Amino acid sequence: MEQRELGKSEILTAPLIFGGNVFGWTVKGNDTSVLLDAFLDAGFNTIDTADVYSRWVEGNKGGESETEIGKWLKQSGKRDKVIIATKVGSEMDSTKKGLKKDYIIKAAEDSLKRLQTDYIDLYQTHYDDPSTPVEETLRAYDQLVQDGKVRAIGTSNMSVERLHESLKVSVEKGLIAYQSLQPEYNLFDREKYETTYEPFIREKNIGIIPYFSLASGFLSGKYRSEADLQGSSRAGMVKKYLNERGFRILAALDEAAAQYGVSQSAIALAWLIARPGITAPIVSATNLNQLNEFARAAGLNLSSETIEALNTASAY
Repeated sequence: MEQRELGKSEILTAPLIFGGNVFGWTVKGNDTSVLLDAFLDAGFNTIDTADVYSRWVEGNKGGESETEIGKWLKQSGKRDKVIIATKVGSEMDSTKKGLKKDYIIKAAEDSLKRLQTDYIDLYQTHYDDPSTPVEETLRAYDQLVQDGKVRAIGTSNMSVERLHESLKVSVEKGLIAYQSLQPEYNLFDREKYETTYEPFIREKNIGIIPYFSLASGFLSGKYRSEADLQGSSRAGMVKKYLNERGFRILAALDEAAAQYGVSQSAIALAWLIARPGITAPIVSATNLNQLNEFARAAGLNLSSETIEALNTASAY
């Protein structure tokens, strides 16, 4: 399996990352072990989660995903075979949120306990906290790295202006610097990333690990009309894609999927993997069939003609 360096972190990841938002929600218990064992057996090595996953589920309080992953790490003994990425900064409750130094240090300790490990490979700012100076946040991360509890840091959902400021402060103050960005990016949602982030990111050699890689499932081809959304928990997120451009993208995916003998999902992921500057898309699976189909994307070598057809169909 191809290995790609995440920014300049010396952390090597396979070109597809398992999205841990499903753990403690639609995947629990032994199913977690089955999926993660299969993921590693297929040659992949990175799992992305967050302290707040899956607080949105009734009865949950956050931390469930990390807890599920931690149980698997403990039972499997595979900690040295996997890259663990998690996040801080989302609201866990009214007193647990933001990017103040003391809070980050405490949140990291809580994540380490849930994950049943003594270090986090990639610790990420989940959402920016404009009320906290970037230097304070970076000093917290720097301390965690100095203490051996974190290997590298990344960010998600941060404006390019704040990212630029953070990188500047890292250089000026001699502090740890962000090595990755986790933006929303897929074959449909292209414009913001490509026009705002991409030129800056490629200049600074920041690793990109996009989320919503399949546009909430729309790029799987499963949703082609509002009737297909009936009873789906994703209806609110997918409805916006049901337009002329969305259908044009699906048609191009259908054609490529037939040509390569794989699913539309695999083609959409392979397009992301082939995009210059992209390190590894994040994708979630809730069963082995989904996982196996997604895994095929890493082995696809899309022709320049196919990539151009997808670019043209998804032009904004």
